[in-house]
Amino acid sequence: MNVELETLEAKIEQVVALVHQLRAENEVLKNQMTAAEAERLHLRQTMTVARERLEGLIDKIPEDA
Repeated sequence: MNVELETLEAKIEQVVALVHQLRAENEVLKNQMTAAEAERLHLRQTMTVARERLEGLIDKIPEDA
């Protein structure tokens, strides 16, 4: 019975270690997702500014050109 308890204890320790590892990985992924979302918003703003500038330049082109 002592061997069974030691085996169970070892398995529990493995599960606990895995939980800690997965929590750490999850935190890293959350941070990466937050950074990616911020980059996406920045790129969207940059594209909006570029589109507005292009539209302004197109409006300045004479119709007969």
